[in-house]
Amino acid sequence: MTTEFTAEDIDFESVYRGESPLPDSAITFDRAPWDIGEPQPAVVAAAESGQLAGSVLDAGCGTGDNAIFLAGRGVSVLGVDGAATAVDTARDRAAQAGVEVEFRHTDVTTMDGVDRRSETVLDSALYHCLTGEQRSAYAAALHAVTAPGAQLHLFCFADVDDAGFRLPPSMTVSRADLRAHLAEHWNITGIEATDYTTVLTRELVERAGPQNLRDAGMVIDLPALRTDERGRILGRVWHLRAERR
Repeated sequence: MTTEFTAEDIDFESVYRGESPLPDSAITFDRAPWDIGEPQPAVVAAAESGQLAGSVLDAGCGTGDNAIFLAGRGVSVLGVDGAATAVDTARDRAAQAGVEVEFRHTDVTTMDGVDRRSETVLDSALYHCLTGEQRSAYAAALHAVTAPGAQLHLFCFADVDDAGFRLPPSMTVSRADLRAHLAEHWNITGIEATDYTTVLTRELVERAGPQNLRDAGMVIDLPALRTDERGRILGRVWHLRAERR
């Protein structure tokens, strides 16, 4: 039996190599559960409504699909991630897509080596993977590498009631947490709930074993799962909007 996990338990390099996300776990997936192989629909919606403009820093870019999508729209994008395997994959995907994106392997809590000042920050499911201390450092690091008046768009799994699918409490975030760690450097203008698409399907959950997932602290109720038109499970996230102080 597994026990509730936190982000500190996850070996992200192993996840990006398609290995088990947790040590000694029966839970296995073919790819990272957030790697849907295309831009996140919530990010696409934000871009199409004009919210991701100017030069963009994609913090926690993962395998690069959001950055590649934005670059395809003519946006100048720098993607950074702490997992070298993810960055290598992102570079390969950008080359295959025929777009120019700069990807850099760096610690997102320091942004060492990032010398440009971006006008917009995109965080698509990074924040909830950080500890409290890391979140404060991350907020300061983003402030240091952005231009005056820069806009922050942050998507993180929310502590809202979702009968079908929810991550363990240790990996969901409250509005109060966002304010506590970001407000010193960022003027928060909105925090709204929206849907986030995962790579998971009912079939994948059944294969992993719903009880294994519940033992790891997730809320999993097969009849109550919400899915998109392609059968991918949806989870609730906060979409935080903020402006650099």
